Amino acid sequence: MPAAADGRVVETDVVMTERAPLLPAPQGGDGPASPARRPRGTYAALDLGTNNCRLLIARAEGDGFVVVDAFSRIVRLGEGLAASGRLGETAMDRAVAALAICADKLKRRNVTLVRSVATEACRRAANGRAFVERVAAETGIRLEIISAEQEARLAVSGCRALLEPGPGPALVFDIGGGSTELVLLEDDEAAGIGDWFSAPWGVVSLSESVPHEGADEAALRRAYAAMRAEVARAFAPFRDALARAGATPGRLLGTSGTVTTLASLHLGLASYDRRQIDGLVVPSDAMRALSQRLAGMTVPARGSLPCIGPERADLVVAGCAILESILDLWPAARVSVADRGIREGILRALMAHERVDA
Repeated sequence: MPAAADGRVVETDVVMTERAPLLPAPQGGDGPASPARRPRGTYAALDLGTNNCRLLIARAEGDGFVVVDAFSRIVRLGEGLAASGRLGETAMDRAVAALAICADKLKRRNVTLVRSVATEACRRAANGRAFVERVAAETGIRLEIISAEQEARLAVSGCRALLEPGPGPALVFDIGGGSTELVLLEDDEAAGIGDWFSAPWGVVSLSESVPHEGADEAALRRAYAAMRAEVARAFAPFRDALARAGATPGRLLGTSGTVTTLASLHLGLASYDRRQIDGLVVPSDAMRALSQRLAGMTVPARGSLPCIGPERADLVVAGCAILESILDLWPAARVSVADRGIREGILRALMAHERVDA
């Protein structure tokens, strides 16, 4: 669940009653690390990213699950990482404070099985392991630093159900805070991942490394073009791989704050509404037009827009630059939008594992 536009914590006791079909646990180390027999009960998935800390708690129901609690807070754990190579003290303090709230929720909800993962910021930081140890000591949460491939597989597992039906390969992307994962799905609907790629640019890392600054609109657009060029260079190896594979661009599915924010602007929503966004299909041209519009605006002007607010205003343009570069790479006519991903992928893996192990 996104944070509110003014930065307040978004949390609620019953956030939705969504029933999602279970998928097999992903291969390659994406399932729970230590299987154990226990009754099916309440499950939790925690995702600590470069920008956000998100928790989802659900109980199994039939062949799916019902979400009973959720929490999300923008913590900007990766703030300053691009320059220093380390997690900053203030950023770590913010993350630990959010994780303490998550730990309390896990106890109050009597969660029987949980998986907590950390992604690019902890992967990249020289003190990432030390931070994980601090989190365990102060909150009791044992974070697992997952690989980029595990992150990509979990994101696909969590949102694949929203991919438009149809023939041909599909591309699924996840624009994070510190990296962007691109996953090529094979032509056969029952087939798995054909190829995947992780680029070192997310909304935080790109914003810090290639700042979007300027005294006027023309300067802002030049800065945006520099962002686009940097992302295009990073995507070049995957572009070459797609060309060698002869992959024909078709369906496209995105999961991230960038695509959900742009989808909200596309609908003209006064405030974010997950029910209208999750599963929405938006013309690619509309996504490009919104990205170009935001690229010419100042931070205060972007911050005044509904569904962006001051918390996201300085980062959303980096997400737009990454999204447009993905559309260059995979020029699909439409973009399917998912407000789901890693956490849902973790929940499916946990529940599928217990069904097999019971």
